[in-house]
Amino acid sequence: MEISEIEQLIKDAIELDELHVAFDGSQCKVIAVAEIFGELSRVKKQQAIYSPLSPAISDGRIHAVTIKTFTPDQWQRDKMFNLPL
Repeated sequence: MEISEIEQLIKDAIELDELHVAFDGSQCKVIAVAEIFGELSRVKKQQAIYSPLSPAISDGRIHAVTIKTFTPDQWQRDKMFNLPL
C-alpha cells in the first residue's frame, strides 16, 4: 500500500487542514490537523482516522497505526516536537 492511498482513504472520510503520513510497509504513522478535533473526545479523534483505514488493517496491508491529532492552534504550537514522522 502506498502513502498516497492511505492519505486518500483518510481525506475521503474527514476534512483536514493538514495530513502527514509515514508508512514503512506495515507500521502507519498519521498526524492529522483539523478544527473538529477540538470538539471530539480522544476516542472519537482516534476513530475518525482509524475507521477509514480499518479495511486495510483487516486485510493485513497495514499492521499497526499510530495516530496523533491536533487542532490548527495546537499544531502551530506543537509541530516542532511532532515532526518528522
